[in-house]
Amino acid sequence: MTPPPSGQQFAIGRGDQRAVIVEVGGGIREFRVAGRDVLEPYDVLAMADGGRGAALIPWPNRLADGRYRFDGVDHQLALSEPATNTAIHGLLRWRPWRACDAQEDEVTMRTTLHPCKGYPFHLDLAICYALSDDGLTVTTTATNLGATAAPYGCGHHPYLSPGDGGIDAAVLHFDAATRIVTDPSRKLPIGTESVRGTPFDFSTPKPLGALTIDHPFTDLARDDDGRAWVRLRGTDGAVAELWMDDSYPVLQLFTADTLAPAHRRTGLAAEPMTCPPNAFHSGDGVVRLTPGATVRTRWGARLTRP
Repeated sequence: MTPPPSGQQFAIGRGDQRAVIVEVGGGIREFRVAGRDVLEPYDVLAMADGGRGAALIPWPNRLADGRYRFDGVDHQLALSEPATNTAIHGLLRWRPWRACDAQEDEVTMRTTLHPCKGYPFHLDLAICYALSDDGLTVTTTATNLGATAAPYGCGHHPYLSPGDGGIDAAVLHFDAATRIVTDPSRKLPIGTESVRGTPFDFSTPKPLGALTIDHPFTDLARDDDGRAWVRLRGTDGAVAELWMDDSYPVLQLFTADTLAPAHRRTGLAAEPMTCPPNAFHSGDGVVRLTPGATVRTRWGARLTRP
């Protein structure tokens, strides 16, 4: 048989929950509960489009001109999104990861990011996908193996599923005080604005409708455990929920209007990010990972029903 484009598949399960993690990019291809998608999947015979399920390391989102300066040294990355003249979503989306510590309801994917042109730093990386009675938890760990400090950012790119049908009829609920305003052509930050009273205010649940969203949000409301939440209720009444701990201060939402027609507005990307777009250039939110230091971040997803 021809191997899948996403490489080896690693299925985990617990009760009526099932998730499939993939070798290519160490990402998640599907997560469903009792046959209902929580995260929008992609076909086993397809490549992941639109960053679907990917880990965005060592930076999420776009970096202007692929250029940044760190500790007085200039670096130039390949422009992985030529249309916007940016480097997008890190260096590990298409590289193979290996499965370690595989159990029935948990698997850890690992890889090493060796020094390379534009990012001459050395990282050990692990992503643990674990199912519990409360859903899926994704824990990402990065350790600096090098002799010098490294700039680091992390993001993940799941799409919340509305169930049958597209997202226009789904009800969205998330509470963020601030939208990071981006320029329309390159999607790079140019300022901030309060979301209160704007079409992007979903602090009270409301239908998404035809609204186009491709923006980062910050100043996220959090529960007593420090978690920020995004909730998407489908027409079946089930709610796909995503949470992120306080290591993720930025949430990117994307209504997928620019994807291929078959996947356009069929799911809502809800991307936990440790830093905003263009962070390696601005320095905003970038983790300075000293030699031997480790940083750990967590997000998760679950399905609730009425």
